[in-house]
Amino acid sequence: MATMDGDARVTLDPAFRVGAVDRRLFGSFVEHMGRCVYTGIFEPGHPAATPEGFRSDVLALTRELGVTTVRYPGGNFVSGYRWEDGVGPVSERPTRLDLAWRSIESNEFGLNEFLDWAGAAGVEPMLAVNLGTRGVQEAADLVEYCNYPGGSALSDLRRTHGVDKPHDVRLWCLGNELDGPWQVGHKTADEYGRLAAEAARAMRLVDPRIELVASGSSGRWMPTFGAWESTVLEHTYELVDYISLHAYYQEHEQDADPLGEFLAAAVDMETFIEQVVATADAVGARLGSRKKLRLSFDEWNVWYQSRFPGARSLPWAQAPRLIEDDFSTVDAVVVGSFLIALLRHADRVGIACQAQLVNIIAPIRTEPGGPSWRQPTFHPFAHVARYARGDVLRVEPSAARYPTDRYGPVSTVDAVATLEEETGEVALFAVHRGRDADRPLRIDLRALPGLRVVDHLVLGGEDLRATNSAAEPDRVIPRPGNGSTVEGDVLTVPLPPVSWTVLRLAPSP
Repeated sequence: MATMDGDARVTLDPAFRVGAVDRRLFGSFVEHMGRCVYTGIFEPGHPAATPEGFRSDVLALTRELGVTTVRYPGGNFVSGYRWEDGVGPVSERPTRLDLAWRSIESNEFGLNEFLDWAGAAGVEPMLAVNLGTRGVQEAADLVEYCNYPGGSALSDLRRTHGVDKPHDVRLWCLGNELDGPWQVGHKTADEYGRLAAEAARAMRLVDPRIELVASGSSGRWMPTFGAWESTVLEHTYELVDYISLHAYYQEHEQDADPLGEFLAAAVDMETFIEQVVATADAVGARLGSRKKLRLSFDEWNVWYQSRFPGARSLPWAQAPRLIEDDFSTVDAVVVGSFLIALLRHADRVGIACQAQLVNIIAPIRTEPGGPSWRQPTFHPFAHVARYARGDVLRVEPSAARYPTDRYGPVSTVDAVATLEEETGEVALFAVHRGRDADRPLRIDLRALPGLRVVDHLVLGGEDLRATNSAAEPDRVIPRPGNGSTVEGDVLTVPLPPVSWTVLRLAPSP
């Protein structure tokens, strides 16, 4: 990569706003996959287990992470799942074969356990219905079981299971990745669109207050991308509130500049968002609708898929160690850039779920009967969930660019900011993709006079491949930044190479 000269510059102005920060942007994902549930969030007999069998150390880390919404139970798992298997007395629940991940599912943890866990964690549940092997009736039945107060067969069944009051789940996914040939119950766009529309109508007849997410493309790389969204939304546009997006990224060794390309991956995420928005708006225009559909980016993360041989190669096992990637400093910086991309599109992206919460490509790791710890990717998510408040400001960084084969010229610096009107506090989040030297970031504050730095955090370092582990849980952590200076209305902050930086600014007392 060529060395680039010149400072990076941004201007903060409250007159230019993208939209309000929706707290659902800070969502996560719990799937019956590997050790996400069993020995992840749920481990009866663990020294830190609650009476319900929840790992209290993981609950504490979930709260610290700032997760607001959790999608459950899948993922690929949901497309073959019978929700009835996971309710009622545990001793009477059947053991099933999960075809998605070739796992033996005990159903010891099911719907009511998850919703109890969500209450303990303080998160909003986002439930997915099975539209792979099941259909309209089963989807409506699940809404009735969860949300109807009582006096019907399924609501009374819930009450016999010890849940007297309805769960009142508002957010529902209409299946998962049905565009993918790997999905149990894979469908064409027309098949899925019609089924999703029928399920949506039936579910809303049971509870008209619910919000619905139609299943979009499994990735921008899918050969049906764009056409899938267009066809599905022709069927469902007026019946749903969101269309979903899924994307995973990794460093590719075959690239001429693997690290440079990886650091630029958020460019693809933003393109994906903008293309889905354009497609949705085009459908709305064809239908003559005044509605603006929002996006649910309900699976996103770094995932080294090239290391995973595929589900069909797996032996049948119960809660196996599966896709437990060890994330590094570089991965944390890339995750930070994804969070910037999501905030930058807060006017249209209303939900986002980092996949997954525990063990499976996750910010939290655990050992059975042992400790839990934070991966490096934990920290950018926690920063944004904690400090992004109010409205997103439209920030257009001006910085040196470097060439990439996948994305063209890419800025060495990316940034976004939020403004909380009530307090006047500003949070600025920045990534530096450059690898050669510190890059000064000059922040023009003329439209926000009197701000001072109250917090400056940096995650980065010389060892870009450093990871955390049970033995070294704090090897990669955010550290206080230094070197910021103010001259007139310009705040200058040094950005270390390959780093994530958080600045919190507040009015002078």
